Amino acid sequence: MTPEPRRRLVDPAPSPALVPAPDPDSVLTPDVDPTAQAVPVAPGAPTPDLRRTSTALGQLRRGQLQVTVLAVLALLYSMYFARQFLIPVVFALVLNFLLSPVLRALARWHLSPPLGAAIIVVTLLGLLGGGGYALSGPAQRWIVTAPASVRKAEVKLSRIFRPVKQVQQTAEQMQKAAGAVGGGTSPRLPAVVLREDESFASRAIGTTERIIVGTLEVLVLLYFLLAGGDLFLQKLIKVLPLVEQKAKVVDVAREIEAAVSAYLATAFVINVCEGIVVGLILWAMGMPSPLLWGVMVACLEFVPYLGAAVATLVLAIAGLTTFDSVGQALAVPGAFLAVNLLQAYIVTPLLQGHRLLLNPVAIFVGLTFFWFIWGVPGAFLAVPLLATLKIVCDHVASLAAFGEFLGERDEKERRRLVREE
Repeated sequence: MTPEPRRRLVDPAPSPALVPAPDPDSVLTPDVDPTAQAVPVAPGAPTPDLRRTSTALGQLRRGQLQVTVLAVLALLYSMYFARQFLIPVVFALVLNFLLSPVLRALARWHLSPPLGAAIIVVTLLGLLGGGGYALSGPAQRWIVTAPASVRKAEVKLSRIFRPVKQVQQTAEQMQKAAGAVGGGTSPRLPAVVLREDESFASRAIGTTERIIVGTLEVLVLLYFLLAGGDLFLQKLIKVLPLVEQKAKVVDVAREIEAAVSAYLATAFVINVCEGIVVGLILWAMGMPSPLLWGVMVACLEFVPYLGAAVATLVLAIAGLTTFDSVGQALAVPGAFLAVNLLQAYIVTPLLQGHRLLLNPVAIFVGLTFFWFIWGVPGAFLAVPLLATLKIVCDHVASLAAFGEFLGERDEKERRRLVREE
């Protein structure tokens, strides 16, 4: 059979009925005089030069690209240096997406948005306060004994890495011998002096105070966002000039809210269940403060990849400081890794599915980027922000290519390419 020739797709000229009309109620709609008449061109006017017009348009595009690059660099610069202001705001916005369905459920019970927002924020404050009070004792003991615990873990780990240490000592002796033969002396490293006024406990207390202040700021802003409802969305819709733009903004906002809310709610349930399982396993193994380790695991699991690595390291140190046997100590992080692999490869794919449609490379690069500019809070916010960016790119034609790079692999497209090859 003769293959059917490929057809070129040509966009038909838009009919006047399909062109979106400006909204007369928008504040950005210009005032136009319908009785105005255009002045005809003079008979002796020069003929337009299309080549010069094309050259001018090309220069305009290059100028727009340069302005776009500068605008992106300025945005990244601002995100880094304004992180103390932006992080609480972004946390409040993400929690607003998560809790907006709860607020609408309370509204169906004839509760006004301010009252429903107050109930939600007070409940969150009670959970955080009660959990912090229950964990304050074990956390304080662990923070005070952390330096001694680390030194004790180093002693036990030295038994495991003793052959490596012997090789290192041999290399140092050979380097000294070579320096003696050459008549030179090896440079001495400067001594590191620790300031006594900056102990580990004092730094931990200072960090705790900043976390408490930031948490209160997030809760206050969250209350105003929930109490206001769709106020800012309505204001944004009102200032947009075209009806089509208004519909697109509503679609993007609802899709972001649905995606982020579903992801965070499912991740919260999965991580809490994983923390409970890990806490019960560590309690059965004889680890002290299993509740503290379970809460730590549940919180760190919100950070992809990096959270599991940090939890493994902390549990390894805790195990080495608790048990005398190295094998029994390493069984503590081993048990967590077993539960984590079960959660990552079986439970999460079944419950989350392909809800966010983000590929692992984009998640890892985004996690590294937000960790670099915003630190630990940026690691927790990386996935919701990437999901939001992906949804916005999918609805904006000029950003569709970037959104495609953030998305997962299309298996149907992959099979089609294989058949064509």
